[in-house]
Amino acid sequence: MNQPLSEIHPEPVTSTLAVTETDVGSVFVSNYPPYSFWKPEFLQDAERALQASPIPGSTLGLYLHIPFCRKRCKFCYFRVFTEKNSDEVQTYLDALNQEVSLYGRLPSVSGRPLKFVYFGGGTPSFISARHLKALAKHLKKSIPWTGAEEVTFECEPGTLTQAKLEAIKEIGVTRLSLGVESFDDFILVENGRAHRSAEIYRVMPWIRSLNFEQINIDLIAGMIGETGETWHDSVQRTIDLSPDSVTIYQMELPYNTVFSHELVRGGLRIRPADWDTKRAWHHYAIERFAQNGYEISSAYTMVKRKTNRFVYRDAVWHGTDMIGAGVASFSHMSGAHFQNVSGWNDYVESLAKGSLPLSRAYITSPRERLIREVILQLKLGEINPQYFRDKFAANILEEFRDAFDILDREGYLALRNADCVRLTRQGLLRVDQLLPRFYDPEFRNARYT
Repeated sequence: MNQPLSEIHPEPVTSTLAVTETDVGSVFVSNYPPYSFWKPEFLQDAERALQASPIPGSTLGLYLHIPFCRKRCKFCYFRVFTEKNSDEVQTYLDALNQEVSLYGRLPSVSGRPLKFVYFGGGTPSFISARHLKALAKHLKKSIPWTGAEEVTFECEPGTLTQAKLEAIKEIGVTRLSLGVESFDDFILVENGRAHRSAEIYRVMPWIRSLNFEQINIDLIAGMIGETGETWHDSVQRTIDLSPDSVTIYQMELPYNTVFSHELVRGGLRIRPADWDTKRAWHHYAIERFAQNGYEISSAYTMVKRKTNRFVYRDAVWHGTDMIGAGVASFSHMSGAHFQNVSGWNDYVESLAKGSLPLSRAYITSPRERLIREVILQLKLGEINPQYFRDKFAANILEEFRDAFDILDREGYLALRNADCVRLTRQGLLRVDQLLPRFYDPEFRNARYT
């Protein structure tokens, strides 16, 4: 039986983070320094990093952006396309193959094994089984992934058929991530989702029959139209499906979304839930999943005991090199951040000429790399100071004493010693809003994107 929300609502904490309305702006932190500081004038330095040998001991991953969707969700801020035909999809996949081939010949990449491969979107499951198998065949010739610890593939339920799932399994996918977000059809419609709840139940038997190593379900707390009752129902339905892991995001409104434009113009018919409500719903989900055999793996992820770990996430949060292939994709190689062009024609034409389609970059300092790993690993809920002493020769308890002191005073820090720094549940539920306190001053209060 679901517990009433009031019974497990997290206790209020007095904080300077008093803003509770969901306003326009990015909240989720995925990199450091902020993207707004990445510039075209740094591209030559990034290109030099690609021509150099990799840092000894560093791992390598491959992220593939498949930017196609049946519809654009009204909260989506990614670079996606909703009206491309089969020939245009093939044109893009040819360019993607060419990009990975170019990377495979570079000194920074050639001969290195891949730790992970991640098919992200957009909607990777939008493309046909024929396109997918041909893509994987070409990619593996450029950068083999036979020994990869994890191959993740994001799916939208309504795009899946049994034959397509068999193709996904055939190319070596180990972790299938299903973008459910909500089980309520009214909420799915209001938020512009393409699938309906019946399609989730249609595909799950096919998914189960193929014995993927790990099945993940995504949920979003606080979508437009969400109520406590609908959220409780989505949590329970997810528990009933018993995935290996569950990823829970709190709804945000980055600048370039349909909802953000409507909110700015005063035309948003239903206001999004405020942050206190979203955190309460998120907390409720954590408690319910914990009661059903799941453990906290990060601020967003609950996993079954002894389930596979999330290799992509852990590698990125520990500073792996990563090739981000595809339009608008982000990469990190030997301390250099860089991003691809965001326009379809620019991307395709650059690769047709045999050039990597880079648009902007940032060369990180050792301190910036330290901060990046501290803030990303804080999303795990706890970090090990010894790790940073070994890798960066840094005492994070001293380096970030002021930030930790503030978190401690506000009730967001549960433990701080030489062996472990751990956030409270309240800290975990709002971790992205806490992380800018660890930024160097010049990067605070700046636009993130």
